Parts: sequence; C-alpha cells; structure tokens
Amino acid sequence: MKSFKILVINPGSTSTKIAVYENDKEIFEATLRHHTEELEKFDTVADQFEFRKDVILRTLSDNNINVDEFSAISTRGGGLKPIEGGTYKVCETILEDSKTARFGEHASNLACLIGDEIAKDLNIPVFLTDPPVVDELDEIARQTGIEGMVRRSRFHALNQKAVARKGFEELGKTYTDGNCIVAHLGGGVSVSAHRNGHVIDTNDAYMGAGPMTPERAGTVESGEIIKMCFSGKYTLKEIKKILVGKGGLTSRLGTSDAREVSERVKNGDKKAEMVYSAMAYQVSKEIGNMATVLKGDVDFIAITGGIAYSTEFVQWISERVSFIAPIRVYPGEFEMSALALATLRVLNKEEVAKSY
Repeated sequence: MKSFKILVINPGSTSTKIAVYENDKEIFEATLRHHTEELEKFDTVADQFEFRKDVILRTLSDNNINVDEFSAISTRGGGLKPIEGGTYKVCETILEDSKTARFGEHASNLACLIGDEIAKDLNIPVFLTDPPVVDELDEIARQTGIEGMVRRSRFHALNQKAVARKGFEELGKTYTDGNCIVAHLGGGVSVSAHRNGHVIDTNDAYMGAGPMTPERAGTVESGEIIKMCFSGKYTLKEIKKILVGKGGLTSRLGTSDAREVSERVKNGDKKAEMVYSAMAYQVSKEIGNMATVLKGDVDFIAITGGIAYSTEFVQWISERVSFIAPIRVYPGEFEMSALALATLRVLNKEEVAKSY
C-alpha cells in the first residue's frame, strides 16, 4: 500500500493544533498555545496569518519534520457558505471567503490559508473537511413561524461525523447505512439527528439555541430577551455576549469550567447541582427531540466532547434517554484524526473530493 504523510492544521481562538500522520498513524502532534498579549496586537483574525504560520513551521523544524515529505495538508474549515458534509479541495473561492471572513470570522478560517501557503512550493493538495457550516437539513427542519426566517445548521460537524462513523464501525455497519443521535458537549453543545450519513436536524450551536452550555444561554424566553434589548441598559454587543460567551454555567455559577462545577457538586453545592443537572436535563430533552425526527429508528446515541468525561453528567442523561437506544460514550474530541483520515480516504481514492 502506498504511504502518505499528511500535515493536519486546526487553529482555535488561543491555540493551534497540528499533527502529522503517516497513513492512519499519528507520528507527531502539538498544541501551540498563543498568549493573549501575542494575539492582541492583531486587529483581525486574518492578520494573525503570518504569526501562526511561522509558529507552525518553526515547530515542525524544531522537531526535525521535513515538510518536503508531505503528500497533502488537511485543514479544519471555518466560516464558509453552507455546504454538504465531506472533504473539499481548497480552491481560490474558499481562500477568498476565509480571508475576508465573508461568512463569519473565526480562527479556523486561517487553517486553509496557512495550508495553502505551505503547500504552494511543495505542489501538494490542501483539503478541508466537515466545517461547522455543514448543512444537510431536511427542508421541514428549516421552517420557522416567521416569513423570511429559516433555521440554520451550525454545529460540531467534524467531531460529530467522526464519532458517528466510529459508532457504526463498532456495530459492523457504515455511517451511510444507519441512524444515530450525537450529542457534542463542550463550551458549546450540539445535538444532531444523523440519518444515512446526513445530519438532517440539529440545534444552532453557534448562537446557543437548544440546551444551555458552559458559555451559552441556550434557548430562552424570547419575550424576556426583547425586554432586555429595549431596556436601554445593554448594547447589541453586550446582548450577544449574554447569550454566547457569558451565558449558561458562566452566568449561573460564575465559571465555564465544567470540571470545577462537577467538584462543587461533589462538595455539596446545591445550586451547582441544580444548574448542572438542569443542563443535563436540557441535553436529554434535545436528544428526545432528535429521536422524534428519526421516528424512533435510532441505532445508538453517542455522547462526546469534553463534558463526556463527567460520569455523573453522562449518567443524568442516560437515565432519561437510554430507553430510546443504547448509549455510546466517546469522551473528548477526534478532530485531528478525523481530518487526517478524511484526507487519506481521498488520497486512496476511496472518496472523491468535493468542489466548493
């Protein structure tokens, strides 16, 4: 079998994860932390391009990794137009949309820009896989009660699809040959219905619709938000921050660290127990919603993300939803391996890269 060496690039708001895979084996990984003071000097995310690229190349060089040996570069997609899930070959339109932040500004926009710059002299392809804007919703799932307003699909597509694939592999099935519900529990929470390889419904994790999260308020009573908007006490930016960034556990308990909340529960903090268990209750309700979307035909329910390490939180959910389907727990996230394996499938001609 031909051997491929793949560089994986996954930027976050204050760090950049990189990894090198030889076929399906990880041979190097690093999380490059960026101090706030380093990033504050840049006006926009796009301005961080040279800084982050140089840190990546320096790290590879310091670890004696020869970039000339790479067969391809795999990148996390960022703010793009809504697209079907899958692996896309990075093109000029993707680069332009990422550079201008036309569809939203996020550190992940830098991934393909940096990948393209590194790949130019190497004459190798650059790919991106399952960005957060993956949109495979059924038409009925888009509908709202306001003319001209539609529901949007913004969720943890990369990790969700990776976990779904893993679950079906363990069942001896393929992702395109079954139904499951995946709940990604992190700073944001997304709960999605997967039907035959497509995510046909999900909550909008970007704006915090659905369950409350460590940082997001979740779905709240719209009348109360309207009152806040017109109270004269808040700017538009402040309202957005209340909903996303300072909502959820941060608002109720003063921290976004679910591990800290879990410790407080164990130490007898009754308010922490109520709020944390209410978050699990809301996740459970969202899983129930997605079970109706799939008409009860669910092979398994997967729970993933950082909060999936909390056995009590998973137990609270399991007690409410295990009657729907078996629970499979995959703590943490699998983004780096998902990116590498997706690119490997294209290089091995098991899949065809899509056009943006």
